[in-house]
Amino acid sequence: MSDFGDLRISDTLVVPAWELSEAFVRASGPGGQHVNKVSTAVQLTWHVEASSLPAEIKARFVKLFGSRLTNDGRLILEAGSHRSQALNREDARKRLAEMIRKASIKPKRRIRTKPTQGSVRRRIAAKKRRGEIKSLRGSVDGAED
Repeated sequence: MSDFGDLRISDTLVVPAWELSEAFVRASGPGGQHVNKVSTAVQLTWHVEASSLPAEIKARFVKLFGSRLTNDGRLILEAGSHRSQALNREDARKRLAEMIRKASIKPKRRIRTKPTQGSVRRRIAAKKRRGEIKSLRGSVDGAED
């Protein structure tokens, strides 16, 4: 992944290099003189809707990471934990690849199950016991004022 061309997600999924745009900015936080004069942090921008990924993967990506997208559907990843531009660039691309990999996994369909007859009987018996307890809380008949 150290070559900064196309972003290979898997054997079948590839994000072309032209879909990604990178801007280098100064990293925030402590670091002394180095951080003040060198732009090592990277902002990786990727337009999700305009990408060449299959529609179902794009839809799952928006569902999973929609809160991280801008109003026009762009994802902006910032990486500035390393002192080198190349390492930050690689870090941002790895994070994007992992996000796309997560969105490409089709969720398993839930199979509805019926409760067993025994569990239904136990539930109804518990409800009856509870109802009897509550019915005993009623007013006492034959009490004189």
